[in-house]
This record gives sequence, structure tokens and C-alpha cells, in this order.
Amino acid sequence: MSSEIRRVRTSEEREVALRLRHEIFCVEQGVPPGDEQDGRDPEGLHLVALEEGEVVGACRLVFVGGTVQFSRLAVRSGSRRRGIASRLLEAADAEARAAGARRLVLHAQTYACDLYAAQGYRRRGPTFFEAGIEHVAMEKRVA
Repeated sequence: MSSEIRRVRTSEEREVALRLRHEIFCVEQGVPPGDEQDGRDPEGLHLVALEEGEVVGACRLVFVGGTVQFSRLAVRSGSRRRGIASRLLEAADAEARAAGARRLVLHAQTYACDLYAAQGYRRRGPTFFEAGIEHVAMEKRVA
């Protein structure tokens, strides 16, 4: 099944992406809703992955000067291990380059470090806990 990766187009589509994030982070992983909803969604650029018109993946980019903060990568459980997360990361790279960013930064759940490393991210600093889950800061220079 092929998926389409693109920017969110409507407020309804954005709400569907936010509900997916809630499902993955809050319900599946136990992240408190106040930690998942950090107040930065209005300023973020949201990307979605769609299969047959249904949102199955999402992520958010927040632009701060020459840096883009990549966050909230979520893929529905039945759609995992099919390259959707990698394609969302590639789309984020393209958005960052188009905006003239110099680097992308993120906080990776440690189990997902290999995914980010395969996309050119490098670990930056020690592990830490965020919302009760072990993370590591990672960074990527934008060409």
C-alpha cells in the first residue's frame, strides 16, 4: 500500500493528526496529555502520512531562526515498519532546506535512535527522561 506524505491542508486534518498523536503517545505510551500538548502546535508546520485518504502518520516542525525542531513523530501501529517514519523524516528535511534552516534537532526516544541515525542524525549528549520515557538529543546539519 502506498502512502502520501505532505503538509496538513485543513484544520480538520490537523485535528485528526493531533488525535493520532494522542492515541500513540498518551494511550499507547502513557505520556500525560499535558506533556504531549505542549502549546507549540499553533506555530508548528504539521506533516501527515495518508493511506487511502486516512491519516496514519504525523509529525511537527517548529522553526526557530536557522534551527528546526522536529517532534511528535507518530505512526499508527498497523502502519509501522513500512517506511512511513523515514518518509516523514525526509519530508521534514525538504521543508527545513526550503526554509533555509541550518540544522534539525530532536529528542528521540532511545528505542528509535537507529531510525534517526539512518537519516543522518547524530547523538548529542547523555540520555534523559522526558514524560517518563528515556530520550536522547539528536541533531542533523542541513545541506
